[in-house]
Amino acid sequence: MAHVSQIRVPATYMRGGTSKGVFFKLSDLPEAAQVPGEARDRLLMRVIGSPDPYQKQIDGMGGATSSTSKTVILSKSESAEHDVDYLFGQVSIDKPFVDWSGNCGNLSAAVGPFAISNGLIDPSRIPENGEVEVRIWQANIGKTIVSRVPISGGEVQETGDFELDGVTFPAAEVPVAFKDPADGEGAIFPTGNLVDDLEVPAEVVPGGTLKATMINAGIPTVFVNAADIGYTGTELQEAINGDPQALAMFEAIRAHGAVRMGLIADVSEAAARQHTPKVAFVAPPADYLSSSGKQVTSGEVDLVVRALSMGKLHHAMMGTAAVAIASAAAIEGTLVNLAAGGGKRNAVTFGHPSGSLGVGAEASLVDGRWVIDQAVMSRSARVLMEGWVRIPGDSF
Repeated sequence: MAHVSQIRVPATYMRGGTSKGVFFKLSDLPEAAQVPGEARDRLLMRVIGSPDPYQKQIDGMGGATSSTSKTVILSKSESAEHDVDYLFGQVSIDKPFVDWSGNCGNLSAAVGPFAISNGLIDPSRIPENGEVEVRIWQANIGKTIVSRVPISGGEVQETGDFELDGVTFPAAEVPVAFKDPADGEGAIFPTGNLVDDLEVPAEVVPGGTLKATMINAGIPTVFVNAADIGYTGTELQEAINGDPQALAMFEAIRAHGAVRMGLIADVSEAAARQHTPKVAFVAPPADYLSSSGKQVTSGEVDLVVRALSMGKLHHAMMGTAAVAIASAAAIEGTLVNLAAGGGKRNAVTFGHPSGSLGVGAEASLVDGRWVIDQAVMSRSARVLMEGWVRIPGDSF
């Protein structure tokens, strides 16, 4: 009986922020997977271990959560204004598709370090000690990200004393700036409103309408008030992810929000677009015990936020959703801004299930439309493993 041999593909397994993913240089992929299409998607799914009806991804590199079912493809930029082109693929855990509709803000912090260590940045720009500014073209949404990567001894510095809630061990700080973070060419508020009455099925939400801020910054996100859906905003994962009725409610909100934001034409299309939009709920500051046992007090945060990713409550906060939170908080009158106490602000600290996070954003009104100049936050990144991933030769 003939057997198909495995092939090996150069790859690096990296943590960026509170996510993990498999990183590839475009030129290292098999020729058929160097262009968008079925071959590329099938290869990435097999690497991660999807689709997996057991939802464990045992036969792949994925970790069976939205935060760990991720892939990144990098290449030298085709643009003179950028150093590297960054393409992100969110791999579905139990369904056969890769979602290319948005960015991963957390893994954005690992792009610069990978680019430097893998020859995508001119060696003459790398000092013995200091930092390198890496200009990244985020190909999914067509936006610029600027990362400042620390260098020690001529190499990327990965260890340090920067602590990030949701990550167990400290590491080197990597500041990341998201320039003009509105997703693609769309308006920051696709409906034209800071707050909308979002219609949802009455059997999902009593009354059939919810106040919602639908913003397109960092990643398209639907924000609702926690109190309007029976929550406090201090919930941890088990309170949501163990409740099928709650998950169905959030998916219905997400699907109807996607239609209102113009991302899909009908709610039936939402199942094939899991990565975007995100749905999140907000509330004023409150005391709670984080998932690690750390006490978060109302005095140290401006508001509390919980967000869902790929159908489950996130264990911390998606980096792109953090950009959306900061952007909405900077604009007076949004639900996020009101939960934070209202008024003009250019930074916000919010509580999430693993602790808290501070993000800055500058908003301005230009010709009647809101513009976010940039959103800035600090993350960290580290190589976990490098070498090759192996997959059966007939996987793609």
